[in-house]
Amino acid sequence: MDLETINSELVYDNGEEVSFTAKTDDANRILPAIEFRDVSLAFDDQIVLDSINFRVRRGETKIVLGGSGSGKSTIINLVLGLIKPDSGQIFVDGEDITGHDEPEMMLVRKKIGMVFQEGALFDSLSVYDNVAYRLHEEGVDEDEVEHEVRRMLHFVNLEDAIDKMPAELSGGMRRRVGIARALVGNPSIVLFDEPTAGLDPPTARTICELAIKLRDLEDVSSIFVTHEMNNWTTSHRNMLLWMKMARFCLSLRVKDCV
Repeated sequence: MDLETINSELVYDNGEEVSFTAKTDDANRILPAIEFRDVSLAFDDQIVLDSINFRVRRGETKIVLGGSGSGKSTIINLVLGLIKPDSGQIFVDGEDITGHDEPEMMLVRKKIGMVFQEGALFDSLSVYDNVAYRLHEEGVDEDEVEHEVRRMLHFVNLEDAIDKMPAELSGGMRRRVGIARALVGNPSIVLFDEPTAGLDPPTARTICELAIKLRDLEDVSSIFVTHEMNNWTTSHRNMLLWMKMARFCLSLRVKDCV
């Protein structure tokens, strides 16, 4: 397929950053939501990240694309402060979090929503209680909790599933509940860790459309980790969706992108 037909272009640059021609020019968005500066990380003798540089601007989605073991989820763990880089700096909303301790990172994480693989729901809790989990932990008044839960489930089109248990949900529904839970508290940043893994193409498309909706309506910045580029290059329509999702793509291994 000729990518020019959809007015976009992928440019591969030695395994570093893959850029779409569309750019964010708004002067008010100069300060990135997330920034990696020369970040390197190794586990024993295995180099996972080697001087990685990228930015996620306001209201922008960055797709992190690569095969198993290429360091995709490591980037998410670094943003969350669950691990520390060997060198380089990591910024969230302009704040250097590289040397933050756990109490400091707890404050940073309040502005971040996390969508896990498989949804990662609590099997013993209903959809309502899964989405409300953070609010219950914070002791929020139940009337306010219910309002927020219903609002988030409405966003992901699952209002009718509010009383169901996770075992009663399909794989796609579980992922959507996971997204609703991540949106509680109106985070300015959302991290997606393989949210479409194992889903059929139509369901995966639904998840990606939710990510687009979140970006376009709520101006949320996000990192979307995946290894499934092939699922989106099988048709012109799906490629358009993929390229609409992100203005920039970080490729950890160029061979995984082609």
